Amino acid sequence: MIQTDITDSLPPVLHDQPIERVMRDGVEYVVIGTAHVSRTSVEAVEALLAHETFDAVAVELCDSRAQGMRDPEAFKQMDLFQVIRQGKAGMVAASLVLSSFQKRLAEQYGIQPGAEMKAGMDGAEQRGVPVWLVDREVGTTLRRAWHSVGFWQRFGLMGGLIASVFERENIQEVEIEKLKQGDMLESAFSEFATNSAPLYRALIAERDAYMAARLREQAAQAGFGEGRRVLVVIGAGHLKGLCEQLRTQQGDPAVETASLSAAPPKAAWPKWLALGLVLAVFVAIGFAFHRNPSLGAAALRDWVLYTGGFSAIGAIIAGAHPLSVLAAFVAGPIKPFRPGIPSGGISAMVEAWVRRPRVADFETLRDDIGHWRGWWRNRVARTLLNFFLVCLGTIIGEYTAGIHIVKSLL
Repeated sequence: MIQTDITDSLPPVLHDQPIERVMRDGVEYVVIGTAHVSRTSVEAVEALLAHETFDAVAVELCDSRAQGMRDPEAFKQMDLFQVIRQGKAGMVAASLVLSSFQKRLAEQYGIQPGAEMKAGMDGAEQRGVPVWLVDREVGTTLRRAWHSVGFWQRFGLMGGLIASVFERENIQEVEIEKLKQGDMLESAFSEFATNSAPLYRALIAERDAYMAARLREQAAQAGFGEGRRVLVVIGAGHLKGLCEQLRTQQGDPAVETASLSAAPPKAAWPKWLALGLVLAVFVAIGFAFHRNPSLGAAALRDWVLYTGGFSAIGAIIAGAHPLSVLAAFVAGPIKPFRPGIPSGGISAMVEAWVRRPRVADFETLRDDIGHWRGWWRNRVARTLLNFFLVCLGTIIGEYTAGIHIVKSLL
């Protein structure tokens, strides 16, 4: 909290705000903790900018989030084909779900998510001082969070995200102010962030270290030294950790940020498990042909029907176009021979080609995904849903086919 002697000279709106002042390398960092959906936080940032003089304003935003805030219509230019082909469908869906969670909170009080960050950027531009974007890219954070937990915990993460979208209970403004004790990402994942040390590290602790290093890096690049002052606007869940990192962090900040921005290594065992299963199935099919050609033909038929059938069922559940269903049926059986784009990717690209998303689909996307029916009504959301359900169907089909083929040989 603000020291007593400083508090007395500040506007009343700042008296109860979480503010810390940290000196590092001659630079004074004035760090204010905010709730990302709070009128009071916006007023506090504006009051602090009006009351004190700063040489730069740093905000808890990455480039993509800042771009989305400055140009809310930018996501309408999203190329679904590239998103699916580059394997980013999961990250896009998670980002949309998080934005829907923030939007639900904001709609109750007529304030946009991250309005206090925008107030910081606008205030800096009005005063002619630079804006520093110091947060890690949200896609990197989500990937590192996803890979930080085990297989079963990932179902909990997905459940937490889905629940955050479809929850309809109104939230009191006093509860929104309590978000100052946490982080928006942590809030979306609910108790999973609290009870999982790896997840907490990816969502909170790593970003504390990253933002502290970015502040040091930006100050060095700007030539800041004795007497320079920087306003830092961050979610209050990061206040304690960021300030501690600013005081104690050692080493080259560029090395620190590069390390924390690195893509997490993918676990090898799921790949080897899937490969082992497929090899076992094809060994069984080969053995069946050796025993009896008709038995081998039946085993091969079962592989095609089960993998293609469950893939197609996934597309049907997603409400896909008949051509997308056909693409799913064809892509499922040949998945082992076609590394790269998954079966869901092929079906989803056909869906996006046959039913090209309209401007209206992008305009209503964030509203539509807030209701379960919207995932089938909106063409963008339905294409993403098609991707996931076809991939899931293919996996189920592979295991079902393998079990059935092995049983037929016994």
